[in-house]
This record gives sequence, C-alpha cells and structure tokens, in this order.
Amino acid sequence: MQAGRRLRLPPLRWLTAGWPWGLLLLALVGVRLSKGAFLTDVYALLTRPFWPGSAQGEWIKAAEQLDLQSRLSVLEADNRRLRELLELQRSSGQDVTAPVISRDAQGWWSQLVIGRGSLHGVTPGDAVVAPGGLIGRVASVTPSTASVALLTDSSSRVGVWIGRVQRHGLLVGGGTARPILRFIQKDLGVRAGDLVVTSPASTLVPPNLTVGVVQSVDDQAVPAPEAVVQLSAPVDAVDWVRVRVR
Repeated sequence: MQAGRRLRLPPLRWLTAGWPWGLLLLALVGVRLSKGAFLTDVYALLTRPFWPGSAQGEWIKAAEQLDLQSRLSVLEADNRRLRELLELQRSSGQDVTAPVISRDAQGWWSQLVIGRGSLHGVTPGDAVVAPGGLIGRVASVTPSTASVALLTDSSSRVGVWIGRVQRHGLLVGGGTARPILRFIQKDLGVRAGDLVVTSPASTLVPPNLTVGVVQSVDDQAVPAPEAVVQLSAPVDAVDWVRVRVR
C-alpha cells in the first residue's frame, strides 16, 4: 500500500441496504450459540401482556377446586353404594343377592331384570328388597334371570301397615315414582312422615318390611282418604337387590 493513500470505505447506501441482513445474521448466530434460549426469551417478552393476571389465576384455582370436589363426591357415592351392597350381602342369609342387569326406559317404573333365576332358587312371587326396603316382587323367571314387578307398576297391589295409627292400607302403583296408599276407614289420623311397612297379615310378602313414608294425605278423597308414599328404597337408581326366596 502506498504511503499517504486513504482507506476507502463502502458507500453509505450499501450499509443502509445491508443492515437487515446483518441483524438476521446476528440473530442466527445468537440462536445457534444459545441453543434456542434467545427465541424463548423473545417469545416470553412478546406474550407477557397476555399472561393470566390475578383474576384469571383465581378462576383457574376455583375450577381446580370444583373438579376436586366433584371427584370427591363421586368417590363418596361409590363408597356409600359399596357399603350398602356389603351390608346387603351380610344380611341376606339364605336370600339371593342379585345385580340389576336390564331396565326398559319406557317401563322404568314398571319392572327391571335381575341376574339370578330359577337355578338360584328364585321363584315368581318372591319379595325383592333393595337398600332401604321393599321394591317389588318377582313376576317371572328364566334359569338365569328374573323379571321384577316394582311397587310403582300400575298393576302392583301390596297390603301395608301404618303402626302409629294401627291401620291397614293397600299400596297401589300408578306408573310413577310414588305409589298411592288407599284406606278403607275414614278419619284415620294418618299424617306426613308416618312409616309404612308391609302388613303383618300379608301372605304375599314377608311382614314388617320397610316400604316408605307418607309424603302427603288427601282427606277429601272418595270413598276414603288416600296418601302419597315416598318409597324408602331408591327404585330409580337401584343396581343390586336381595330376593327373599321362599
């Protein structure tokens, strides 16, 4: 190089046009050296305004608590059902414990099918009990199954007894969740909350089985007062029963 010769710099327009490529090159070198940490930091910086604030955090915590409470309720229900089933099996004695295997939606309050039949000693007319009390009687059987006519079936008729007033009555199914209790005498003194059990004089079902409680009384019914009975057994949700074989 000759002495006194000046160093020539790139024209300014080259620098103006090339700076974006330089930044891109520097960014690629940064990503390479940081192994992606640089992009992560940039992404976090750009999305920070959209991060959940305190209100969103409270909503998330509330949703998590609701989910835990729901799970706990399901576990408690399962535990209660299993305890009832265990108690049912312990108290069955010579009776037959059977699962509910089928139910027709159109005849929900009429009948259900259980997974025990004549091979297990089940016969037509046997009383069927669920946790809580009587729910019906066996209508027909096959070798391995049985059809149960529920107390809520429109054809069901069962003699019952109200101990507080020492009166008999006839429990009549109406195809709904709550059967009707019909009396013969008037001025019985029956009231809501009275316990209803099978009649001590009954020959169709074992005596003194819990049936339910009186929910309301119609003293103006003709020819005699009538009462609506809330069954004590969960007929709408029963999944195991006990057959009182004879």
